[in-house]
Amino acid sequence: MNLPNSLTILRIFLVPLLVVVLLTRFPNWEFIGVAIFLAAALTDWLDGHIARRRRQVTAFGIWLDPVADKLLVGAAFIALVEMQLAPAWIVVIIVGREVIVTALRNIALLKGFSLDVSRIGKAKMAVEVLAITTLILGERSQMLERFGYAALWLAMALALISAFQYFRRFWIQIGAPLDRAPVRHPLAELAEPPKGNVATHP
Repeated sequence: MNLPNSLTILRIFLVPLLVVVLLTRFPNWEFIGVAIFLAAALTDWLDGHIARRRRQVTAFGIWLDPVADKLLVGAAFIALVEMQLAPAWIVVIIVGREVIVTALRNIALLKGFSLDVSRIGKAKMAVEVLAITTLILGERSQMLERFGYAALWLAMALALISAFQYFRRFWIQIGAPLDRAPVRHPLAELAEPPKGNVATHP
């Protein structure tokens, strides 16, 4: 297994540790929780950067990276709801969007094309990280708590806008005329099994 995929798996393993720290609320849990969360979020940037720089992009990594992102953000938001630090209805919208868009991207990949992350999608992820961080630290500062709520509302808005973009691009690709092939992302080819009589293993 290459380094980028190892970092992605590390991000997944940090999720339960983060949840335990947040829900137990032992002394200085806010700072420890934020440190774990930001370390996990940093691996999201590192795995993609290393994969592109070393040309270690794999079909497994293409699939696993967004799943790890959704697990991290979703678990953090759900923990914040359990701790009564975030409104449940906003979190339901954000997490529900993540599940639906992840499923849509996987369907697109199976159909032979890839839905790239949009600029709004990238901004959404950054705002989500900011919202989660400030909501956790909001236990120590009312100003940070208010800032966290504002970031949470912005994250919800960006989540809905980017979801619309994904659905629109998906249907454009699916509805491509029969006389021309859908626009394919180069990475989508990595998800295809090799052609010919070469034996493959699942």
